[in-house]
Amino acid sequence: MTNWRAVFIGFLVAIVVSTLGLVLPGIGQLAGGLAGGFAAGFIAGGGLLRGFWHGLLAGSLGGIIGAFILGVVVGLTGLTLGPIGGLLGVGIFVFVAGLALIMAIESALAGAVGSLLAN
Repeated sequence: MTNWRAVFIGFLVAIVVSTLGLVLPGIGQLAGGLAGGFAAGFIAGGGLLRGFWHGLLAGSLGGIIGAFILGVVVGLTGLTLGPIGGLLGVGIFVFVAGLALIMAIESALAGAVGSLLAN
């Protein structure tokens, strides 16, 4: 069963570390995903698969919310360009959501390591 408390805490850790990591673009976001996945896996405990699952959920949640916010901002900004601008926002959302789901694998791997250290 999914421990949503662990997922939410992992998500918050990822957001905080990624925000602080804006000083080092790219590396800061990587560290945020790793820290959030590790926190989710550590809190959930229970072995590799359980930690992997909770890290994946924490990383995916952050990525999807970020993609949604970016898609809305680009879409609203693009409305000044007419119909092409709206499509640009949808395209950006789809691209970033796909990228975020791929990058959630780093959180899942960190979650697996975190759950191993919790036991």
